[in-house]
Amino acid sequence: MDIKLELVAVPVTDVDRAKAFYEKIGFHADHDHTVSEDVRFVQLTPPGSACSIAIGTGLTRMTPGSLDNMQVVVADIEEAYEDLRGRGVEVTEIQDLPWGSFVYFSDPDGNGWAVQQTTPRKTAE
Repeated sequence: MDIKLELVAVPVTDVDRAKAFYEKIGFHADHDHTVSEDVRFVQLTPPGSACSIAIGTGLTRMTPGSLDNMQVVVADIEEAYEDLRGRGVEVTEIQDLPWGSFVYFSDPDGNGWAVQQTTPRKTAE
């Protein structure tokens, strides 16, 4: 039996601001539906990902900004670092750990993201 993670709710205060941020960093807006006065569902997918995020109103009881360490994986951390900076995202410097290289950023509500290259970079000794 396959079990696939396909959608993760990200709690935000301002749906339009969050949607603009995620689109700015390259996520594709798949759906944006106002279901009722109390429910708006926006689904966004990172390029190449089989898993999407959902933002909106009436979707989760989590406090906006409380999601921490959502992780995406890239082939080249240096390219991802430069791309995010070029899009105006405040990212940490690249951190090299035994299990990979990482940069970190947050969305406008403070939900934390990690970007990982699964193999450590080859850095000058």
